[in-house]
Amino acid sequence: MGRTFSEKILGQRAGQEVRAGDIVVVSPDCILSHDNTAAIINEFRKLEISRVRRAEKLVIVLDHVVPASSEKYALNHKVIREFVAEQGIENFFDVNQGICHQVLSEHGLAAPGKIIIGADSHTTTYGAFGAFSVGVGRSEVASVWATDELWLRVPETIKVNLEGNLPPGIYAKDIILKLIGDHGADKANYQAVEFWGEGASSLSLASRMVLCNMAAEMGAKNGYFAPDQKVFDFLQRLEVDDYEVVTSDSDACYSEIITLNLDELEPQVACPHTVDNVRPVGEVAGLAFHQALIGTCTNGRLEDLEVAAKILRGRKVHPRVRVLVIPASRKELLKALKKGLIDIFIEAGCLILNPGCGPCLGAHQGILAPGEVALSTANRNFRGRMGSRESFIYLASPATVAASALEGQITDPRKYLS
Repeated sequence: MGRTFSEKILGQRAGQEVRAGDIVVVSPDCILSHDNTAAIINEFRKLEISRVRRAEKLVIVLDHVVPASSEKYALNHKVIREFVAEQGIENFFDVNQGICHQVLSEHGLAAPGKIIIGADSHTTTYGAFGAFSVGVGRSEVASVWATDELWLRVPETIKVNLEGNLPPGIYAKDIILKLIGDHGADKANYQAVEFWGEGASSLSLASRMVLCNMAAEMGAKNGYFAPDQKVFDFLQRLEVDDYEVVTSDSDACYSEIITLNLDELEPQVACPHTVDNVRPVGEVAGLAFHQALIGTCTNGRLEDLEVAAKILRGRKVHPRVRVLVIPASRKELLKALKKGLIDIFIEAGCLILNPGCGPCLGAHQGILAPGEVALSTANRNFRGRMGSRESFIYLASPATVAASALEGQITDPRKYLS
């Protein structure tokens, strides 16, 4: 019986053959943290160790509340910058770079066969590049800083076959929302999710990042796409060649196989207050909202902005709706500027925010008031995620959000994309 990707890569690193359910100790290639690094530093200091074991493995990105919105956040950033200087950490990205998952990827730090851990649940994003990437707790990160080792339980694996191809007006966000809606937010608790099939291989890297990012919303420990020429070409442009492709055996044992026919897919919307409360757009069409958000680590890349701009070009957003656009990184913002997308957004009446997490975590920039409704391309919609616990968050693709912003109510975007 063959082995899954997760079994193979964790077994290779542990120096032994393993199966799902086994416990292994591995040394990661990359250790990610963001604004929560300040809290991790406090945990690290408690260990009474003066130096991190492998400073070259640390990647720290300030992205959650950037620039600092209060003295508290400013102090956290100051503590982090001082720690970076003290430890000689080279992979430090300050407040002007963007969201950690995009920044790490575009600097070639996510590659096939790498093991990446991060103090953020959406560290699963890097499976789009063929990496084994998992989110862990702050105390675990502090321990890995000190020891360069982490124990993991080898996860069972769910195989998702994506058959067919996406129809016009349907996007990666619709795929993952459909899967979560059909199978539940706890479907893959501490399991890996592998995406296969014609539909999977046809997706761009940016779209694969959407699915792996939101695999976390299925409860997954990690998501995975088998790396192909799209990955290799991307890394070649970055002059990255230090990686080894690891992929599942053809006779690997999966805990379950799920099949989704993309040809039959329609726009999806996740309704309050859980990500698995998903309905086809037609069932919620006509619902008015106050704020739209296009961007975040889920849907803030160039292809997302291009889709939204195509719909908004030459049109004005509804006067009742505040539309916030937040590119995933400075590099993605520059691409959008060069293509004239930012002009389109501004002329349509949108507000452009600096690259970062912004409204997604409800700490600043676009906080919702009680009773307000948001339609967002982000990955979570639980109570209080974007401010007031009495607000309501709907999740959809950039196309659905942009089209709905024009009408001031949720609508099917396909009418604007014929």
